[in-house]
Amino acid sequence: MLSQSHAPVPELYVSPDSAEKLKREAAELPSWDLSARQLCDLELLMNGGFAPLRGFLGQADYDSVVDTMRLADGTLWPMPITLDISEQFAEGLEPGQDIALRDPEGVILAVMNVTDKWSPDKAHEAEKVFGADDLAHPAVNYLHNTAGPVYLGGPLTGLQSPVHYDFRARRDTPNELRAYFRKLGWRKVVAFQTRNPLHRAHQELTFRAAKEVQANLLIHPVVGLTKPGDVDHFTRVRCYEAVLDQYPAATTTMSLLNLAMRMAGPREAVWHGLIRKNHGVTHFIVGRDHAGPGKNSAGEDFYGPYDAQDLFREHQAEMGIEMVPFKHMVYVQERAQYEPADEIDQGVTVLNISGTELRRRLREGLEIPDWFSFPDVVKELRRTSPPRSRQGFTVFFTGFSGSGKSTIANALMVKLMEMGGRPVTLLDGDVVRKHLSSELGFSKEHRDLNIRRIGYVASEITKNGGIAICAPIAPYAATRRAVREDIEALGAFVEIHVATSIEECERRDRKGLYKLAREGKIKEFTGISDPYEAPLDPELRLDTEGTDVDFCAQQVLLKLESLGLISA
Repeated sequence: MLSQSHAPVPELYVSPDSAEKLKREAAELPSWDLSARQLCDLELLMNGGFAPLRGFLGQADYDSVVDTMRLADGTLWPMPITLDISEQFAEGLEPGQDIALRDPEGVILAVMNVTDKWSPDKAHEAEKVFGADDLAHPAVNYLHNTAGPVYLGGPLTGLQSPVHYDFRARRDTPNELRAYFRKLGWRKVVAFQTRNPLHRAHQELTFRAAKEVQANLLIHPVVGLTKPGDVDHFTRVRCYEAVLDQYPAATTTMSLLNLAMRMAGPREAVWHGLIRKNHGVTHFIVGRDHAGPGKNSAGEDFYGPYDAQDLFREHQAEMGIEMVPFKHMVYVQERAQYEPADEIDQGVTVLNISGTELRRRLREGLEIPDWFSFPDVVKELRRTSPPRSRQGFTVFFTGFSGSGKSTIANALMVKLMEMGGRPVTLLDGDVVRKHLSSELGFSKEHRDLNIRRIGYVASEITKNGGIAICAPIAPYAATRRAVREDIEALGAFVEIHVATSIEECERRDRKGLYKLAREGKIKEFTGISDPYEAPLDPELRLDTEGTDVDFCAQQVLLKLESLGLISA
């Protein structure tokens, strides 16, 4: 008889023959193209990773999960898994209808029977699930600024799983992992969740955790969506593969989990536990501030360091998976080994490098000692994170029309080209409007789209080691933040607020636009009939009144130098 952790979990896929028939029939159905997060969620719904869910949550289950961490029938489930859509797509839909769910290439993956359609209270969802309606939390920001305003719920019929062309041999469904454990006779398996590269302290921690509970080890990194700014998953997986040689092959395996993390701290830890349980795991390492997103708007941690462990401990019997608390490991110089921080006697020399310090050393090309990490991991990180003076970056000017953005941007471009070393591209507002966004108007939706296009081009330039200089008005903080997140995944983003007052911009009014706006001949004009949300924390603020262009461009160069982006 199979143990509970080895028996297959229910999947939502139909047979290949039924799938082919449904694909033909689904050609007539309304189609929704899934976002990156929705693709991750759909895959884990269909392959049983999110069991017992049979589809995206309906309204009764959603309300119950948000308020009580339980489905309407009382089953423990801490995370609302919903299909968020646009108002436009929602308009024609009625409960009872089927819709086709497709990947970005238009390949149909599943059919969903829509049972519920509603507009959620997102502020309430943020408060309950993430502990605060605070845009500093990446998932709260996503909820308000990226997710659609309408939710759909209903059961799924899975036709095929999303296709992954990368690391295919490392990707396993819950049932594939269960079968693997069964084949090897692994009764106890402890899983290690990670979204960062592994260093020597992690290796020591995982060794100790497996030994403590006499279990085999599953290194189970997340390769779906993690926190904006994290090391990309291609680099991380290459790092994991470099470290895997340091583990005994007979007792350790690695598998990739295509999960879209929410960084929801305590609730996320319980969610991770349930997902690992579905993958056949018996024990789970829960870290200090597990899946915490960092600081809130007041500069304090969103969650207490042990909140996640406390909530997991409270529910572990019901979940059927045991927690192994993460021990903070530090390097003791005298004994040349890693030891738990709370077991160290006084008088010894403790060495530690934080994540921030590691990033600084990579950024500045400084030494990373062998006691901290493995040479192969450091080599991999240096390949994708060269010193800042060799990386691409984006300088993003924002400010009113007539503030001097374009003039300073032009002067900066010439100075950077004079220095040489990297190609420089200027994406000026007017030039982009002519060549990239000629069909767009000046509504909020079109302005946002224009800035996202500029951000996309800048991110490609940054990714390929060039310098992008952008000079749009970019009046909305949420759009600037989205562009920052896209670019910071690939290089540095330097926001410069050209803080010239509206009165001075109106006095200059070279193009006569303010006059036309005052007369009502230009609608939705920033600063007159449309708001400008000034950056709260730009890398540099410039006031151009009474200063010449050369001085302003020089201030930008000094800022780039202080950030290590250009060499002194």
